[in-house]
Amino acid sequence: MEPQNPIKRTPLYDLHLELGGKIVPFAGYEMPVQYPLGVMGEHLHTRAKAGLFDVSHMGQAKLIAEGEEDAAAIFESLVPGGIQTLQEGRMRYTQLTTQTGGIRDDLMATRFGDTLWLVVNAACKHDDFAHISKALEGRATLEIAERALLALQGPAAGEVLAQLMPACADLVFMQAVWTSWPLPNGKQSVDVLISRCGYTGEDGFELSIAPEHSETLARTLLAHPDVEPIGLGARDSLRLEAGLCLYGHDIDLTTTPAEADLLWSVPKRRRTQANFPGAETLIQQIENGVAKKRVGILPEGRAPAREGTLIESPTGEALGQITSGGFGPTLGGPLAMGYVPAAFSLPDTQVHLIVRGKAQPARVVAMPFVPQNYRKG
Repeated sequence: MEPQNPIKRTPLYDLHLELGGKIVPFAGYEMPVQYPLGVMGEHLHTRAKAGLFDVSHMGQAKLIAEGEEDAAAIFESLVPGGIQTLQEGRMRYTQLTTQTGGIRDDLMATRFGDTLWLVVNAACKHDDFAHISKALEGRATLEIAERALLALQGPAAGEVLAQLMPACADLVFMQAVWTSWPLPNGKQSVDVLISRCGYTGEDGFELSIAPEHSETLARTLLAHPDVEPIGLGARDSLRLEAGLCLYGHDIDLTTTPAEADLLWSVPKRRRTQANFPGAETLIQQIENGVAKKRVGILPEGRAPAREGTLIESPTGEALGQITSGGFGPTLGGPLAMGYVPAAFSLPDTQVHLIVRGKAQPARVVAMPFVPQNYRKG
């Protein structure tokens, strides 16, 4: 009997094997966790030059209004973000929320004319698309895009990509454009959606392309001496240093945007309108404060605190637990994030982390842990 949910492969699976990628299961896909350069080397290379990531497991779709309504205005009925005010080619981070304010998933939405381009997390994409389609039935249609997605991240990313796709040079952070890329064979050109964004804290791009041309694009980028392939291991340490949430770990159905320190993504207009799922809960938390809050934590020793590590007060009171943790190669030491009571969320608050049964001193810090280097124009 075949498994109900057989593990999938991205269009770049064979290339990962050729490059020496160590394959592991992730979000229903066989994905490279690292290459011969190693997680530390891949992390530092991305911070110094440019790293190429396969993120084709992510979900991509186009939302199209069925009537006279604007797709962005329709989508605001499901999210707390300011989508309706997006200008052409601009993108925004937001969350799909539940009626009680929990986070179904976080995602990116980009406006192109009267449509929206959505990118959601791999592990949630089928549930997300079903939820959106059902909730907006009769008002908008969701067209799932079967496309590959590559991320080129790092300070050299702009220079590298501009040699292939000059349209990227004029983009700033959270801006996107469709362009045509002439294939190296000189026989045809293909459409590529370039978004100046990413999840490393560095300048960089995400490139949406037809699956059958993704390997050609990857090989072309990897031919540049500044570009190395990067796996899931370094992707995780890079986003953690940047203070960015990983869905299913730092945010989930039990956390709200206010608790997750994501209120920057909920503009004043949406708070006033309060016409999205979970609005009542979120407004109450804004007005009265939250019981718990996501914070950055720096252990004082060298031992990393992994996910699930208990957080206690210096007097032994249980506070919460680590949701993401590890070693930060750029930072040069261990780092973590997790949830603590609001009273313990101020920077420099002392806490203890229970590592291997022993209380290790640590302190709450502001995030990101290392400076972000987005090109904001």
